[in-house]
This record gives sequence, structure tokens and C-alpha cells, in this order.
Amino acid sequence: MMRYSLFIGCRIPSHVPQYESAARTVLEKFMVDLIDMEQFSCCGHPMRSVDKEAFLLSAVRNLALSEDAGLDMLVLCNCCFGALKKAADIMKEDGPVQEGIRGKLREMGLAYDGKTRIRHYLSLLHDEIGIEALKEKLEKTYSNLNVAVQYGCHVLRPSPVTQFDDPVNPCVFDSLVSATGASSVDWINKLECCGAPLMGVNDQLSMELSMNKAKEAIRAEAGLFCTSCPYCQIQFDTVQEMIAGENPAAAYLPSVVFPQLLGLALGCAPESLGAEYNRPEMNMLASYLDKE
Repeated sequence: MMRYSLFIGCRIPSHVPQYESAARTVLEKFMVDLIDMEQFSCCGHPMRSVDKEAFLLSAVRNLALSEDAGLDMLVLCNCCFGALKKAADIMKEDGPVQEGIRGKLREMGLAYDGKTRIRHYLSLLHDEIGIEALKEKLEKTYSNLNVAVQYGCHVLRPSPVTQFDDPVNPCVFDSLVSATGASSVDWINKLECCGAPLMGVNDQLSMELSMNKAKEAIRAEAGLFCTSCPYCQIQFDTVQEMIAGENPAAAYLPSVVFPQLLGLALGCAPESLGAEYNRPEMNMLASYLDKE
């Protein structure tokens, strides 16, 4: 049995609870033991461009807690994943900043030696469990469902740090979607930002980025967005609804997080996948499952 400390971050519990519910439900099928660490706190991402030491201390403290428990860390959020990987990369060097962080950790009764591996949820499914093992567990497969996958920015770049996939031509997410029987479509701005970082800073540009992605995905004949990042999911869900409210003629494409797409194909009950948070989309997915 694989065991990981589960890092869900701040945004998922408050805005995308279906991601956590579905992620846990799916991994139960594969005997993955997820350990909840009550002491975990923010990954540090919000402070990354404001105060480097505050960012590092917040991130590395979480890594030290997981290391102290003898566990590798499983991360759902792309921003958290990128922040934690960046912090781990910085801590590989020796210098006054790193020594200062280690000193503060000692004051907390912690130590960090870089032993904890940081795994993204998609990487665990693709690399540790494997595509063939996923297929063997499927109870149904999707038929005639075209999906536009949204990788998100922080999981792919900077690639020497995240080590997730080819940042120019990624395939991990596409392969996972294809394993369910759905088709991952090729679309023009597949790897562009969803616009979430600009919401609250330049709302108009943020909405335009989302609308452009929806337009191109629809043009590629996708019937659904599938995300692995809570910020992308919020952007495609909440922000698209805002746009539709202002302009009913605007392009709109429903969105689900990947473990929901996979979970239904595995035969998981919709309620266990957080369907109440996006019921229309989950009903649509169910209609695409083969009846054979």
C-alpha cells in the first residue's frame, strides 16, 4: 500500500471541495493511504513574490512535517505543488537564507533534509499507479466525449523545478483522460493561462482569457473542460457563469476536476465525488458513459 501525507492547500476546502472528495474516493479504489496532517498550513505561494523568507518558511515547514512523519507528500493544487517544489529546490543550496530557515525550523522542533518527495495527484495516477492499472479498474468508459484538458501554469513551469511533464508538449493529463475512453482534443490555446491570476487585478483581461479558451475549446469540438487546478476550475466555473450572466451569447463550456471524470468511470457514486457542487456537469458526464 502506498502512503502519502495529503496536502490540500487553502483554496480547495473553501472553493472546490469536490476536488478533495473525488480525489480521496478515487484513491481508495487503488489502496492509497492518505494521511491528514493537521499541522499543515499555507504552502507560502501568496508570499512568494512579496517576502522570500516568509514564503520559504511556510513551505518548508510543511515539508519538514511530512519528512518527520516519514511520508512523501501528495499535492492536489497546482499552485501549492509549484510553491512546494520551488521551496525544495531552493533548500538544496547552502547559504544564509537556507541556514536561517533551518534555524527557525529548529526552534519549532523540526528539521528538513530534503527526503520528502512531492508528488502531484496526476503524477501519482500516471506514474505510480499507471495507465493499465487504471483501465483494469474501470467499470464503464466514456463514448463520444471530447475533453479539453487544462494543465495549468504552475505544474508545468519552470520545468527543471516541477519535473512534471514536457512544458511545450505535455502528455500526462491527456493520457489519463484517454484512459477513461474520452478523447483529449488538441486546441490552439491549450497551454495558455486561464486568467485566474488576473482576477481582482484586471478583471476584463481575466475574463477575456477565459472566454478565448472556451471559444477555442468549443471550436475544437470539446464538450467539457477538465482541470487539475482549483484556480482553473474556479475560473471556468464561477467566472464563466459571471460572463454568461452579462452576455448569454458568450461561449460557455462546463468544467469538472479530473478525479470526478475518472471516478464516474470507476463506478464511484456521484455523491462521493462531490457532485452536489457541479451537478449539471456530473449528470452530463454520466450520459456519456457506455451502457454496454
